[in-house]
Amino acid sequence: MTVRTTQRVSIFPLAGALLFPRLSLPLHIFEPRYCAMISDSLARDRRIGMIQPRSEDLVPELFEIGCVGRISAVEALDDGRYNIVLEGVARFRIQKELDAATPFRQVEAVFDCLPDEPGETLPHVLRADFEGEARRFADARGIQLDWDALTSLDDETLINASAQVAPFDIASKQALLEAPTLIDRADLLVQLLRFFREQGEGDGRATLQ
Repeated sequence: MTVRTTQRVSIFPLAGALLFPRLSLPLHIFEPRYCAMISDSLARDRRIGMIQPRSEDLVPELFEIGCVGRISAVEALDDGRYNIVLEGVARFRIQKELDAATPFRQVEAVFDCLPDEPGETLPHVLRADFEGEARRFADARGIQLDWDALTSLDDETLINASAQVAPFDIASKQALLEAPTLIDRADLLVQLLRFFREQGEGDGRATLQ
């Protein structure tokens, strides 16, 4: 029987904000409770967990899967706010929320529940399928992209960065985060690009929920 270790993680619930291992995410932190979280993290291990909320409630229910990141760059502003850059470390699954005395939420998280090994590659046909669908989606939305720069990226960076910035609804973004492997994520991304392009809902009304 596999025994999985757990860790306490301070979490930042933010809709639409995905973090993947080995990718970066710039954030402007201004709410007092999250400024306190950054101060606490800087004094300890510089790590926080990014996770999406399921609702817009004051204390929203959370999705189970998120990604922990390490603060790799920080700018402390005079008024107490922060500009930070998170570098993705590993995805996690919430085991339970902790009864914490801090103004920010903390969870007990499992980290070895999803494969996050570096260097995953795609079959050539799947990469070509993604690049073609991405071009059609961008053309339909009038999005200008540097295709030379994008096509020069390795498979992992291309797919995960695309999932990170894609203008999809929360449920679709979460599905991308939860995809077990890079191949699964690329396949789902192709389907989502096609779905949202065919829907033609540039105002975000189309969702998979």
